[in-house]
Amino acid sequence: MRRAAVLLVAGALLLLTTGCGSSEQPTEGKPRMNMQEAAERADEILDGTFAAIRPGVHWTHGESTEGGCDVSRRRAVMTIISEERRGSFVGVVERHWTAAGYRQLGVNRSTTSPATYFETPDGFRVRLLVGGNGQAFFEAATPCVTKSAVAPPTADTVGPNYAGGDIPDPDVRSDFWSGTSPVPATPPSGSPSGR
Repeated sequence: MRRAAVLLVAGALLLLTTGCGSSEQPTEGKPRMNMQEAAERADEILDGTFAAIRPGVHWTHGESTEGGCDVSRRRAVMTIISEERRGSFVGVVERHWTAAGYRQLGVNRSTTSPATYFETPDGFRVRLLVGGNGQAFFEAATPCVTKSAVAPPTADTVGPNYAGGDIPDPDVRSDFWSGTSPVPATPPSGSPSGR
């Protein structure tokens, strides 16, 4: 668990040090959107990512944070992803992000805690990190935009919403993502499975 926390901090630092400031969207020197609009765009990026994961997974909102000119949206997966399936899980997300035109910034190919980092064409940084306990964490960080008030995310979670509190370890088993046998050539499609 301690290693996963260290990797989460390292991943957050990568997003922060490479995100806000360098990706401003100038229109005669001014960003084209405010923080609320950027937060909604970050939510759309995460919605599209979760829609691409098949079979689907249970997830909850994580902490949403605001900087001086940027916002980070986070989600945690509550479906257990076995060590044998973590590479496949990251691969599904990487293929979706690549097909969407995102540029890969970095990758950690560890079998216990893999992580991948991408940037969208409009300057949003996205990250997926799978912790040693099989919990996947997603983050979408906005570029620096015009300061404004920001509302909490509105997307319905799949399973309980732990936003604003401690997120427990993943506790939903999936016939596919929690499996310990070799990955089948074609993963099954469908909605989230769990106990």
